[in-house]
Amino acid sequence: MGELRAMIAGLALALTVLPATIAAPAETFPSRPIKIIVGPSPDVFSRIVAEHLQQAWGQPVVVEPRTGAGGKLAASAVASAAPDGHTLLFATPTYTLNTAMRIASYDLLNEFEPVAVIGLISYVLVAHTSVPAVSVADFVAYAKSNPGKLNCASAGIGTVPHLACEYLNKVAGTSIVHVPYRDVSSATAATMANVTQMFFGVSTSAKGQIEAGTLRGLAVSTAQRSLLLPALPTMIESGYPTFDMPGWGGLLAPAHTPPDVVAKLNAEVRRAVERPDLKQRLLSVGMEPPPPHSPAEVRAFVERDIARWTQLVEAVGIERLKGEAQ
Repeated sequence: MGELRAMIAGLALALTVLPATIAAPAETFPSRPIKIIVGPSPDVFSRIVAEHLQQAWGQPVVVEPRTGAGGKLAASAVASAAPDGHTLLFATPTYTLNTAMRIASYDLLNEFEPVAVIGLISYVLVAHTSVPAVSVADFVAYAKSNPGKLNCASAGIGTVPHLACEYLNKVAGTSIVHVPYRDVSSATAATMANVTQMFFGVSTSAKGQIEAGTLRGLAVSTAQRSLLLPALPTMIESGYPTFDMPGWGGLLAPAHTPPDVVAKLNAEVRRAVERPDLKQRLLSVGMEPPPPHSPAEVRAFVERDIARWTQLVEAVGIERLKGEAQ
């Protein structure tokens, strides 16, 4: 009987301790430095948010670029990390597009936990100044009269600039040659040097080049005009009603990261992007303010983005796109 009482007492003690054990991750997080791994996109967005997280929590927040392979290197590093919130992926449409193209080396919705949306990004169709075009209509006309002679840069196979090149060929009836580069900076440099004659660049870098006169902006890829480049029309306004390719940036954690840790990260990122000073800094480098998203809404956002890219990929022809990737 004494042993039975001891067992019951031990069980009761365990049950009282268990809730505290489950709640511990959020209470102690972060307990060491946080790492944000960035794939083929610019790392400036992550660095701005990293500063806020470091100030808020008193732990170092390190931004680590892992460029190349269309985001696969960065995704692999995060997917294999401990699911405790200390290793995060800065995600962009590259990852949802890779999923839509069925070339992803990861399962985006099952190997990762969507955490937060940092902001929205517009892509800008820019052309080298030697191309005699001041509008999309001019550019398309010139491309049609010079079939196969124009090159379109991208930040790698399976990136938004890649699909944008192919989709323009599809809807405009052009035969512009896609040339993949390692990252955004390399693709921009190639277009500035006239190695490639066009590029759907992130507004971050495109704005500076347009204002400097080294590249000519023709249109943005989003359904609405960009706050950064309000004078540029959209591709939809330019006569292509299905050309809607919005960009975004956000954070994903490894799958099985505790929900309370995800919630804590989400809340702090939302505080960061709502700060007037950080909002202005993000906007100045191309990240436009997002609506607030809970963790569940972030997951729904990612699911919708996969569905959007799937429709566009199927319009271009998935086998053609996958053939380029091989």
